[in-house]
Amino acid sequence: MFIAILTYMKPLSEVDNYLQAHRDYLAEHYAARDFIASGPQNPRIGGVIMIKAADREAVNTIISQDPFNINGIADYQIVEFTPTMFISEDIKPYLI
Repeated sequence: MFIAILTYMKPLSEVDNYLQAHRDYLAEHYAARDFIASGPQNPRIGGVIMIKAADREAVNTIISQDPFNINGIADYQIVEFTPTMFISEDIKPYLI
């Protein structure tokens, strides 16, 4: 399991120019079941994506497709972790 922490490198006006393309990218990866959750940081300085992937190479491939990455809009910090506790066992299959 991975967490991608995005930090905007451009002004919000430029971020907003790529927002729909970024949302389309997110939708594509939700459909492929790569993403578990995502959303903007508060305050709006970037975003967070929870990613289910086999390894860091797969995450790098996924991130390379993000319009925010392609257009230099955001910087990405990737954190790998192993989920060991869950709010409900029902969520476990989505995370591991």
